[in-house]
Amino acid sequence: MALTLDSKNLETYIADSKKAFEANLKKLVDIPSVSMLPENKADIRKLADTTKALLTEFGARAEIYETKGNPVITAEFHSDKSHPTVLIYNHMDVQPADPEEWLSPPFDMKVDGDKYLGRGTTDDKGPALTALYAARFARENKLPINIKIVWELEEEIGSTNFFQFLEEHGDVVATDSVVVSDTVWISRDKPALPLGFRGLQCVLIKLRTGEIDTHSGLTGGGARNPYTELVDFLARCVDGRTGLVKVPGFYDGVEEPGPEELNGFIEAGFTAENFARAHKLKSLRFEDDKKVAAHIWSKPTFEIHGISGGYTAAGVKTIIPCKAEAKVSMRLVPGQDPEKLMDNLTAYVKEHIPDAEVEAVGQLKAYLGSREGKYLDAACQAVEEAFGKKPALVREGGSIGAVIALAEILKRPIVFMGLSLPEHGYHSVNENFDWGQAEGGMKAFVRYFELLSEL
Repeated sequence: MALTLDSKNLETYIADSKKAFEANLKKLVDIPSVSMLPENKADIRKLADTTKALLTEFGARAEIYETKGNPVITAEFHSDKSHPTVLIYNHMDVQPADPEEWLSPPFDMKVDGDKYLGRGTTDDKGPALTALYAARFARENKLPINIKIVWELEEEIGSTNFFQFLEEHGDVVATDSVVVSDTVWISRDKPALPLGFRGLQCVLIKLRTGEIDTHSGLTGGGARNPYTELVDFLARCVDGRTGLVKVPGFYDGVEEPGPEELNGFIEAGFTAENFARAHKLKSLRFEDDKKVAAHIWSKPTFEIHGISGGYTAAGVKTIIPCKAEAKVSMRLVPGQDPEKLMDNLTAYVKEHIPDAEVEAVGQLKAYLGSREGKYLDAACQAVEEAFGKKPALVREGGSIGAVIALAEILKRPIVFMGLSLPEHGYHSVNENFDWGQAEGGMKAFVRYFELLSEL
């Protein structure tokens, strides 16, 4: 079935909205809403006020709700108990950005033709604004559906206080279903609707072996070197060439995807070559397409992000550092228990370095939804009609803490209608979004709302 709303009216609405969309996106992107950095606290507040004003301007009833951390912004278009309700989730906080690494200022959005350059354009302010424009069109055209919006400001730091918000304000977010627009396609030519995400456990492993750094010529050989000990231990945790994790009990309970799902990854158009090109990787651990897809979407990982301490400036300073700290994360898949994994890793650390400290930093479970259901069918149909291509059903390797909160507390069906592309630079330098995805996204969301109104 094609779009039954006046398609010409929708095309005109979208075309007429382009300049305002760009201006509103710039207004949002130019506010450095970095939730990770304390110095951006005032910017977080400014963005909350700005988004409430924007939602109100679009005709919604908008509110700001305080939490123990950053606020949550909500909005509602239309309210009729006889009509179905859909809740749209997006986040408005962003990752840090070093201006020296960017081709243009990360918090001064530039328009380059149909491309929008700046931190947060694709993750997740552009998709959020796209859904908002679609919601306004649905309201103006009197679609029989209640549309609620919730915009979070702590997603990039694990959504810790989002659980509290949902528990305390169940009436505000009460809904029949949820749609999340914070995911990535396989390529511009292949839309993707993820069914699940890996979980995440971040860890700091700290070791202090002295009061001060010492001269390696005077103490080397007799003094313990915390860097050396941590490097030795980390090598015992993971095979650097294959990624195989060697921590005892790490793979306990892992639920492997079946052959049908693995074949679906490839039938969806995934290739190792395109994956490497999109993420600017010079080489991969594996050459086989299916093996790469399985490892980035459905297998757990143990990653070392850095070791701090000692001397890291230019040249060589011949010291034995007095302390070192390893920054590690584990991506988890369905069937793995984060708390059990943490216990196993801590025991493994203590076995090899008894005086090391182990600190858990954030914890998210893995999520896997159903491959069937009327809401997923509606999302697939809406995306295919809007972009002219049937979407693939895949998984994503990243983690979205809010999804776990939404699933556990609201207990409603969740579908994922992301609009970002691999080349948009999620969490990377020179992040961008583009009008093509925004334009198609507005059509997809309007059609999705219409299909839901008919359920």
